[in-house]
Amino acid sequence: MFLYSHDSQGLGHVRRNLALAQHLSLHLPELSGRPVTGLLATGLPQASQFPLPAGFDWLALPGISKGDGGYTPRHLAAPMDSVVELRSRLLESALLAFEPDLVIIDRHPFGVCKELRRPLKRLRRRFPQARVVLGLREVLDAPEVAAAEWAALAKPALLDELFDAVWIYGDQGVHDTAATGEVPPGLAERAQFTGYLAHGRDLNPPPSVFGADAPFILTTVGGGSDGLHLALAAAAATVPVGQNHLVVTGPQMEDEDHAAVVEAGRPGTVVVRSVDGLSHHIAAASAVISMGGYNSVAEILATDTPALVVPREAPRTEQLIRARDLASAGALDVLREPYLTPAAIGAWLSHAVVRRVDRSLIQRDGLSAVPHLAATLLADTNLEVVA
Repeated sequence: MFLYSHDSQGLGHVRRNLALAQHLSLHLPELSGRPVTGLLATGLPQASQFPLPAGFDWLALPGISKGDGGYTPRHLAAPMDSVVELRSRLLESALLAFEPDLVIIDRHPFGVCKELRRPLKRLRRRFPQARVVLGLREVLDAPEVAAAEWAALAKPALLDELFDAVWIYGDQGVHDTAATGEVPPGLAERAQFTGYLAHGRDLNPPPSVFGADAPFILTTVGGGSDGLHLALAAAAATVPVGQNHLVVTGPQMEDEDHAAVVEAGRPGTVVVRSVDGLSHHIAAASAVISMGGYNSVAEILATDTPALVVPREAPRTEQLIRARDLASAGALDVLREPYLTPAAIGAWLSHAVVRRVDRSLIQRDGLSAVPHLAATLLADTNLEVVA
């Protein structure tokens, strides 16, 4: 199998695909009767820090970054169109040489600057038996913004031709991506909601930073590239008596910004760039403060830990929509960025650490559902090996 994520900012796309690969590697062989091997395509240099499931390897692409002016090369001193062409040729070569039976594309159907469109068209012509899945987080953006992005990609007929299935990684009862118009009608008709990719993200619990029984608050800002404001406010917040505070700034936060968060920390606050087994730390925490990215929220949903989400509101409203919908479902609390202060966080913490949150009514077993969906999709291909 072949899993693609474009990875221009943050760790969310590659982490989502990695979680899928881990569960497909574990469960698809018993469902299909065939071994599994695969490639994870990414342009994110930090991806190599994550352990790979058995039978998988990385396909490294030249990195790109996204700024106010659009996409730019992360490291190469070359025009962006040259970097896109290089990435496209690497993807095409890998797809045609590897001959995957299953391709899962995260979020962007044709990748960055349509780099995947030609490779997918050639794959479809040469290996029509290959099954191609578009994996979508449960919230894309405001419907009118999402519709404009789809319209700029391709004619609907091409999307219908190249994609066999759409997996939406969420609970339709919390946010119905198809009904809002965030997905074009042709793709919406073949969409299946998996449930949130929540349970089973970290399979090996690590030891707690503070020891087995020491209570603590956790603040996480995802990859960290845009989490400085929240990390500073949280580090400076007063935490309830007896609680430690772990602030995880993420590997993509600038060094000087990370140092500023360390400086802002109150006594009892430990500031680190990353921690092994973040989902287990979320489950063990007395309360968690987080941005509203998909993976961070999914890890929160797998637990009963009270959560305060401070969603990013620009350039996309995705995190705000997600936070509001889950707040309406009683799963978390929301603090808007204009009201983010150490005092506001401290006030929330004083009430949060004495309670837990029941999230059992939300569908959270997407990682268990995906191998079954994959096995069904592959059942008609008459293949001997899932590769």
